Amino acid sequence: MQLVPRSFLAIYRPELIDTFRLSVPIIIAQLGVVLMGVTDNLFVGRLLGAVPLGAAGLANSLSFLMSSIGVGGLTVVAALVSKAHSQKDAAAINRLFRAGLRVAGLFSLVFGGLSAWLAFDFSLFGQTAEVTRLARDFMLIVSISLVPLLVFVAARQLADGLRYPRVAMAITLSALLLNALFNYILIEGVGPFPKMGLIGAATATLFSRLYMASAMLVYIYRSAHFKPYLLKTFRSLPAVEEVKTILKLGIPGGLTFFFEVATFSLAVVIVGWLGEDQLAAHQIAINMASVTYMMATGISSAAAIRVSAAVGKGSREGVFRAGTAAFMLSIGFMSLAAILFLSANEWLVSLYIRDNPAVMDIAASLVIVAGFFQLSDGVQVVALGSLRGLSDVNVPTVITLFSYWVVALPLSYVLAFPFGQDAIGVWIGLLSGLSIAAVLLTTRFFRRIDQISYTLLVDAPSGVSIN
Repeated sequence: MQLVPRSFLAIYRPELIDTFRLSVPIIIAQLGVVLMGVTDNLFVGRLLGAVPLGAAGLANSLSFLMSSIGVGGLTVVAALVSKAHSQKDAAAINRLFRAGLRVAGLFSLVFGGLSAWLAFDFSLFGQTAEVTRLARDFMLIVSISLVPLLVFVAARQLADGLRYPRVAMAITLSALLLNALFNYILIEGVGPFPKMGLIGAATATLFSRLYMASAMLVYIYRSAHFKPYLLKTFRSLPAVEEVKTILKLGIPGGLTFFFEVATFSLAVVIVGWLGEDQLAAHQIAINMASVTYMMATGISSAAAIRVSAAVGKGSREGVFRAGTAAFMLSIGFMSLAAILFLSANEWLVSLYIRDNPAVMDIAASLVIVAGFFQLSDGVQVVALGSLRGLSDVNVPTVITLFSYWVVALPLSYVLAFPFGQDAIGVWIGLLSGLSIAAVLLTTRFFRRIDQISYTLLVDAPSGVSIN
């Protein structure tokens, strides 16, 4: 009995293969960035205990929150590069690359400064005295590391947009190994290095990010792949309009990322009010969910690149197929993640901590809830990437604001405190917000496809047929 029409398989098999090939290196690179935080937490949890683990997790979450608009905003550059590449416009690609680095510098000053300011006023978050003391010093160092992080993110957009994502993948994986080595040496004080404790983990992150930014720029300027886009004749071309375009699209796009990251960061604060055991357990569970989420963002980035390339070619059908293939791939992967979280929650928690039964029990229950929101998380982030490929950023910003700040955060607080559901209540609130975002953003994407025929007819390059 043939359940799937052969024509459907014939159409989407190459789409799925192309999305998969483009996604995998991006996924590995994204995963490597998240695994640096996971590595920090593994070393801190095993070597220093539950309270430093909670402090490091809280500081990392708040610092990344401050940079999230920059990180999310810079991802629009890859889609713009992909569109220019499909139109064979090397000069535009050069201007976008230079403009991206300038915007990264601007974002570094703004968001790194905000992160440092929060570190000095860490008592605002109402944590215990010990968590506040440890997290403040940790966050100051991580704030400095936002500068090389944003430079790396900006530079990798050129490689990703030109479909060379393996560059960032290789650099990130090597940085992950360096980060693990630095963690051990600096936390424990191996050889001539002093024993730095929790500050050693933050310093390891700083060194790793400096390496990532330097390696990415060196590779781009020395590789033959990028020489056609870095010619001397392009250097005098002004990139002011490209800076404005990145800011115009990137700030709303970054805000969509910010609203989600802020929700999870503020959820950390709410859980911290419940107690140190709950905070440590939440950090363990959120680390796992962050790993699968960042893998889904790799598929989302591939969707943005492929959708934008189809727009550059003036192909409405190409837009539909690129988006649909990304949704299918994300749903398949996140379903596997959900099964793993639901069936092996206790074993996964044991990888982080073994000597605190109270924390382990809470974390195991939170991982079960995380299993349920895997599908919603995967669908909403791919919808955002597909919409980014269409340069549709304003309405998605409103949708994410509503889903996370109007629904998820208030519901998390109400369930945790008035209804007495503790940390589980916080996570049920997060699940609700993610599910609403997934439905609204997916609906928005497929409705936009029905509305773009005229736009593509107007904007398509000459000689390109419109499907």
